[in-house]
Amino acid sequence: MMQESVLAQLDVSRETSEKLSHFVALVEKWNKAVNLIGRSTVDSIWTRHVLDSAQLRAHLALRPRLWLDLGSGSGFPGIVIAIIAADESPESRFVLVESDQRKATFLRTACRELELSASVLAARIESLPPQGADVISARALAALPELCALAAPHLAPNGICLFPKGAGHISEIAAARQSWNMELETLPSLTDPDAVILKLKALAHV
Repeated sequence: MMQESVLAQLDVSRETSEKLSHFVALVEKWNKAVNLIGRSTVDSIWTRHVLDSAQLRAHLALRPRLWLDLGSGSGFPGIVIAIIAADESPESRFVLVESDQRKATFLRTACRELELSASVLAARIESLPPQGADVISARALAALPELCALAAPHLAPNGICLFPKGAGHISEIAAARQSWNMELETLPSLTDPDAVILKLKALAHV
């Protein structure tokens, strides 16, 4: 029932629904050998991970040329958004960055099987040349001050960062503002009343 209710809430095409279901099956299969998501969250994967990732889809309305997902790991949110983008913003290209080789192999398998307009960089974020991304996302990767440092070199001049955060986001924002200037918008999360999505623009070191 959880799968059907989430897909109904997302209101996506049949093809997108099938690809999301295929992706979830891949995660569940690979998670037995590679620690993609916490074992305690497998039963709630559709709300805890799929819906939580899919809520970033609103920003596909920007028609981003390049969406960069940092620390992609299990493909949340990068793969989920790339699946939805195939219908809603087919011109958008996705780059998924993951330094763990086993997780990068999983991501490449998912991109290939789902025929996504996405590539995987198996490298440390700090070692990448500037990407010029219109949108940068990162989920459960690092505290906000570190995320700002990781994202800033790769952000296009008018680009945005989307960082889902939990209940501790206020203290993270205060810490980040000590080193970074930014335009910040705090958006409510669809999946957790204590969580938010931080939307950052004009990111610059103090």
